[in-house]
Amino acid sequence: MPEIETNGIKMHYEVHGEGEPVICIMGITASNEVWEPHVEEWKKHFQCITPDNRGVGCTEKPEIDYTSEMMADDIAGLMDGAGIDSAHVVGCSMGSIVGQQLALRHPAKVRKLVLMCPWARCDRHAKSIFSHLEKIKAHLTADDFMEYIQLLIFDKSSWDDEEFYQSMLEGREEALENDNPQPLHGLAGQAAACVNHDVYEQLPTITNETLIIGGMNDIFTPRWMAEEIHSQLPHSELFLYKNAGHGFHFENVEDFNRRVLEFLARG
Repeated sequence: MPEIETNGIKMHYEVHGEGEPVICIMGITASNEVWEPHVEEWKKHFQCITPDNRGVGCTEKPEIDYTSEMMADDIAGLMDGAGIDSAHVVGCSMGSIVGQQLALRHPAKVRKLVLMCPWARCDRHAKSIFSHLEKIKAHLTADDFMEYIQLLIFDKSSWDDEEFYQSMLEGREEALENDNPQPLHGLAGQAAACVNHDVYEQLPTITNETLIIGGMNDIFTPRWMAEEIHSQLPHSELFLYKNAGHGFHFENVEDFNRRVLEFLARG
């Protein structure tokens, strides 16, 4: 896995495929490996760059509060170091706030935007969820913490599906076996970035073509957050999956992969 010095940290990333670059930025607690079911398809058409965000995976994890601005500058530095002048940006959850800041702070670096289960600002409910994530992680085993995450991100229909439920159980086992788990201070740093992100007033200045996509039944970042961003972005389109939650992209892998490819390839 390549490594680049950016914004005061060493950032690890992976490169998949060839062609027009797409930066894929994952959400809170998750390393770049979580992109696998998507980049396996996207890499046939684009070059997908999947970094580990600061605070997780093989990237450095300073024991400070992070900000969405800071994390966007991390990605900008990664692009500079990798010789990427501009790229499409796909951001999932926390990755979506990094994508917003990248478009605001480094507009020349961003082509099209895909914002997955995004928010422009947090209300009290969202702030409490992120705070509770830290408290839960401090007291649970890795598999129990993963179960809590699954309760937050997957719709009831997924829990009722036997095959999907078995994949959830496997995910809990994999969390136990992870030899590089996210430390609590890494989660705390990322949570601070999520809670303090507020670009609602700035959104109309983002002129990139943007696909806002999520699940209608998302209880982690509810649909009003996606709808609010859509109302503020002048060149955006919104699609919400029925019977899907925060993890809508896992619940609808093939359709999601296709929609993103079609959006990015569209002239």
